[in-house]
Amino acid sequence: MPQGASYAAAGVDVEAGERAVALMRASVTAAQRPEVVGDFGGFAGLFDISAYTRFRRPLLATSTDGVGTKIAVARAMDVHDTIGIDLVAMVIDDLVVCGAEPLFMTDYIAVGAVVPERIAAIVSGIAHGCRLAGCALVGGETAEHPGLMAPDEYDVAGAGTGVVDADALLGPARVREGDAVIAMASSGLHSNGYSLARLVLLGEGGPGLSAYRDELGRTVGEELLEPTRIYALDCLALASAVDVHAISHVTGGGLAANLARVLPVHVAVDVDRSTWHPQPVFGLIGGLGRVDSLDLERTFNMGIGMIAVVAAADADESVRLLGERGLTAWQCGTVRARRDGEQGDAEAKGGAGGAVTLVASHRED
Repeated sequence: MPQGASYAAAGVDVEAGERAVALMRASVTAAQRPEVVGDFGGFAGLFDISAYTRFRRPLLATSTDGVGTKIAVARAMDVHDTIGIDLVAMVIDDLVVCGAEPLFMTDYIAVGAVVPERIAAIVSGIAHGCRLAGCALVGGETAEHPGLMAPDEYDVAGAGTGVVDADALLGPARVREGDAVIAMASSGLHSNGYSLARLVLLGEGGPGLSAYRDELGRTVGEELLEPTRIYALDCLALASAVDVHAISHVTGGGLAANLARVLPVHVAVDVDRSTWHPQPVFGLIGGLGRVDSLDLERTFNMGIGMIAVVAAADADESVRLLGERGLTAWQCGTVRARRDGEQGDAEAKGGAGGAVTLVASHRED
């Protein structure tokens, strides 16, 4: 054993970890709800759920996710205060699709070396995302992994918990033929497909992070770091105002696969591409990388980040309500009976579901 061996000599800086906790305290404290019990820094986060005894049959909903290789862009640009928003969006917007109110979230940050200011920036983004989603950040963990990760490397993951009354549970069982399919605009790439986006835009022959692109109106790096839109409060507001039957979060696998998973097996939807024009970044990736259009649609959200399936009579009101909340929305299809042998463009992600086919061509603005 080496003389004078210590934890610090092994590459773990305990004092830096303590400084990081001190720097993040204000952000975490700001991302609270009245139900949070105890102070920041305990071994476990506590949340008072006594108010939910009013539910006839309360169901807990849980989700966990990460941000993927979008982190490589944040590291390359040395901008770390937005990646946490992406994390919250990936976790909490998966919860809300069943109608659950998000209650709280925890995070896990793995680093090669603790840089207190960087950790605090990451957590500030997570805390800001929690405020946008209406949930509390009740705790987390920062783990230093010298020898396993390079000093500037990190990864983030999170887990969230929500609650929904069984009577209000959204999903395939509520969907009916004739329902309207309401699209909600994405803020861009969100947090999926970055391995392909980085290959085309940042790889050999690509424009690179610092390149300004007229079609984007900003640099490639700025476009790639655009935070994921958080829809949680918008979806909950919609569900409280109109007859929502199902909601789909358009993430990895694209539009068809994610919408299909919230449809019963006996129905289908033709999503009309002519009802919207995808943001320029999708065309840029497709053009520069000569990516097949079907591959684009199986990889990216193509301009739609969330979809609500609502009663036909509530279609116009849904679009109006979402617009009042500053969210561009439109009807992109209608639920119909599934034809014998109809497959759709992609198998339902995660299991059995309806058939979804994208039809027509995207609108040219």
